[in-house]
Order: sequence, then C-alpha cells, then structure tokens
Amino acid sequence: MNGASTVSSSLDAVDYDPIEHLNTIFSHPSTLQSINSTATALQTYQDDLSTSISDLVATQAYSDDSSLQRMQSAKADLAQLFRKIELVRTRAIETEQTITSMTADIKKLDGTKRNLTLSMTALKRLQMLTTAYEQLRGLAKSRQYRECASLLQAVLQLMRHFNSYRSIDQIATLSRNVAELQRELLEQVCEDFEIAFAKGEVASKKGVLAEACLVMDALGENARARLVTWYVNTQLREYRQVFRGNDEAGSLDNIGRRYSWFRRMLKTYEDEHAGIFPLQWRVNEVLANSFCEGTRDDFKGILERSMRRPDGAKIDVNLLLSCLQETMDFEHSLEKRFANDPRASTDTLSSVEEKPQTFDRSISEAFEPYLSLWVESQDKQLATMIPKYRNQPLLELDEEFSPQAVIPSSIELFHFYKITLAQCAKLSTGERLLDLSRTLAKYLDEYAQQVLLHFLQSPGGPSLQNIILVLNTADYWHVNTQQLEDNIKKRVDSEFASKVDLSSQSDAFMGVASAAVLALVHKVELACDAPWREMRNTNWSKMESVGDQSSEQAAICSSFL
Repeated sequence: MNGASTVSSSLDAVDYDPIEHLNTIFSHPSTLQSINSTATALQTYQDDLSTSISDLVATQAYSDDSSLQRMQSAKADLAQLFRKIELVRTRAIETEQTITSMTADIKKLDGTKRNLTLSMTALKRLQMLTTAYEQLRGLAKSRQYRECASLLQAVLQLMRHFNSYRSIDQIATLSRNVAELQRELLEQVCEDFEIAFAKGEVASKKGVLAEACLVMDALGENARARLVTWYVNTQLREYRQVFRGNDEAGSLDNIGRRYSWFRRMLKTYEDEHAGIFPLQWRVNEVLANSFCEGTRDDFKGILERSMRRPDGAKIDVNLLLSCLQETMDFEHSLEKRFANDPRASTDTLSSVEEKPQTFDRSISEAFEPYLSLWVESQDKQLATMIPKYRNQPLLELDEEFSPQAVIPSSIELFHFYKITLAQCAKLSTGERLLDLSRTLAKYLDEYAQQVLLHFLQSPGGPSLQNIILVLNTADYWHVNTQQLEDNIKKRVDSEFASKVDLSSQSDAFMGVASAAVLALVHKVELACDAPWREMRNTNWSKMESVGDQSSEQAAICSSFL
C-alpha cells in the first residue's frame, strides 16, 4: 500500500520525472524484490484513471450543458446570424437603390446648374463682346487709337471663346463683323501713315501715329510687318531711284555716296521717326537690313556687267579692293551700332523672340566671286618678284656677311605673304583664301627652285658665303612654310581646311638645304685636294726636322679663313 500511495502521490506531481521516481522507489538493491508489487500498483492506478475518465466523459456528454448541445446551439445561432446578415444586405441594396434614385435627380440638377452657368457665362461674354464691338467701331471712327488697341485685344480674346459656336448664324455674323472691323482698322492706320508722310505732317501727327502702332500690335504680326515694310519701302524709294536709275551714281566709283546717303537716312529716322514705332519692332534694324540686301543685289549686277564689258577690260583690282574695304567698314559700323541698341523683353505679348540681326558680309558677299581677280593680281605680282630675286646678288656690297644671316629677298617675300594672307582673310575665308594658298605654294616652289637652287648651281660654283646664306634661307623657309600652313588652316573655312597642304613645299626647302650641305662638303673637298695630294707625294721617311705646322696644314687652314 505504501508503494501504491507513493506511486499515486508522485504521479500527480506537476514536475513528474519517471527516472527520479524509479530511483526513489528502487533506491537500494534490496528493494528490487518489490518490482512485481510496484508494477501491479501502477496497473491498478492506470485502470482506476481510465475508469474515472470514462465516467467523466459520459457524464459530460449527457449533461444539460454538454458540448454537443453547445455545438448545436452555436449552429443555430450562426444560422440566425447569417439570416440577419442577409437581411442587412438586402436592406443595404434597397437603401442604395433609394439613394441612387435620389442622387440621379441631384446629378440631373447639378448638370442643369452647370449648363445654366455655362449658358449665363456665354451670354454674358456675348453681351460684353457685342458692347465692346460697338464701342470699338466708335473709337475707330474717332481715331482714338490708344483706347482702340486695348479694346481690340479684349474683343479678340472674347471672340476666341466663340470659335466653337460659329455654326450659329448670329455668332458667325458677329465673327465676320469683327474680322471686317480688323481689316478696316488696318487699312485706316496704313492710310493715316501714308497721308502723314505724303503731306509732311509726321511731326504734328506723331502722337496719333505712335498710338496707331499700338493698334497694329494688337492686330498681330502680319499687320505689323505690313506697316514696317511700307515704311522701309517709302524711305528707300529715293535711294533705289537714284542709285539704280543712274549709271554714274550706281557705279563702284560712287560707292561711298551710297553709305553716306543711308547714314543721313538713319539719322532722319532717329531724329524724326524713332518715337513713332515701338522699340521692340526694331524698325531701324529692318531698315538697315533692307538697305544692305538691296545694295548687295545692286553690286552683284554692277560687278556682273563689269565682267561683260564690250571692250573686254576687267574691273580695276585696286578699285575693287577699295570698294570692298569701304563696304566692310560700313558693315562693321552697322554691327557696332545695333549691337548697343537695347532690345525689348521677349516675354511681352507684342514681342517675338528672334535671333539678333547680323550685318557681317551682308553686302560684301557680292564681292567674293570676284576676289579671284585679286588672287590673280597677287599671282602676277609674285611672278615679277621671283626673277628679280634671281638676278639680284645675295648680299649688297655694303652688307656684312654673318654666318646666321638669310638672303634679304626671303624676308621680303615672307612679309609679302604675311600681309597678303591677312588681307585675304579679311576679304574672304572661303574658296578665295584656298586659291590664295595654292598661289603662295606655287611661288614657294619657284623660290626654292629658281632662286635658291639657282645660286647653288651658278657657273664656277657658289662661294662659301653664298652656300651658307642659301642653307640658312632654306632652313628659314622650311620652318615658316609649316607655320604658314597652320595659319591658313586656322583662318580658312572648316570645309576647305583639309585641302590646304604645303608639305611638298616644306620638303622642297629641306631638299635645298640638303643640296647646300652637299655643296659645302664639295667645297671642303676641293679646298683640301691640293694639300692632300702634296701630303701623299711627300717622302715622310726622309724628313730630317719637324715644325709646329706643315705647309699642307697652313694651306688647308687658309682655304677656310
């Protein structure tokens, strides 16, 4: 019993440990005799527990608050809950349908309200447009141009709101009336300008004309361009008549009169007309540009006729260059003049963003096809220089020789090339400059062959001084030829740069330098030939005395002193 009691109390423990329990029961070998009784006690305890559990389960199953009854009750509650949820969903659908029915009427009312608002706004704008149109007609008749300009902008802005309503007869009629009023205003302003300028009333009507320009701004770019074009043509009419209808006035000899005439006209604009036109129109620049375009076309015709003269004579190159230089100076003055003019901001309603006007080559472009005459004149001038250099001595009688000196003609030729290149680059950086580079290359070859090599091949052989001068000059031009090529490539247009090549001329001067070195070697060989022959013929074995210097050495040294 004690063993069973011990087993029962131990098995009920929360922190039951079977190993510890067994060690407690069988703590000594002598206790092993009670194994059977202990096993019987455990089996009996297990059977009792099984019986108790079965009784408790049966009691629980058939009691009033049993799990089965609770489960059945929970199912019934759940079914009732589902019925309530379905009822709520049904009522929600009914409520939604009711609300949708109610809001449909509200939406309809909202749409009606929105349409009514749009209609009222359109009617109000139409009323404003009609009123503004009538006011504009009255202001236009009384020539109140400042008020016209602001009201015209409002009319045009209101008219844009009715672009989609032009299918309505009344709107279409009003649109035509507004367009007709715009045309009337345009013609009226142009007529006012024409009358004022024709009658010499510009000064007295300056204020009205300035306000009329505001109307042209409101009418748009086409109206503004028409007025400016009329003004430019009016101002240039006399110029075109004088210089195109008179052979003497329109000749190249009188080119300066053209530019003087325009300067006077520009001063007239600044003194009398600048206050009429808005600054952002840049009428003075448009005037200058139109003058340049017309003058360029005139020069093209004059130059073309000059090349087709019955007597076959060509244009005087000096006159051509003089006219071209005067033209370039005039272009530069225009560029400088308008570069300092303030420009209107491009964020105003009446201004248009444009690239700044440039006057570079705006007239002188006409001369470029004829610069070949100038290149030909340089060719002819160089053709006369080469024979002169060939026939003149390398050093003048009063000049002292220096081992580092070069032939004076080479320096003269270098300066000629430098000045010619700079002058051509001012006139043209295109094909004419490429032509000039080829001309310069041709005469570099001739200078190397006909001048430098000529002195090396002179009868009787060149003197030592002349050989040294030729060698120094060839080296001088070898270096400068490379620099000349680089300089031309920097100045000429990029499309022609690859065609500039003076490498063969540079090689030619290197070849002259090599020939000069060979001539020096030959000179040394000739000077030493007699002393060397004497040295070979001397019987050195019979020499009885030796001095500081032999006669052969003295002869060799004297040859190079």
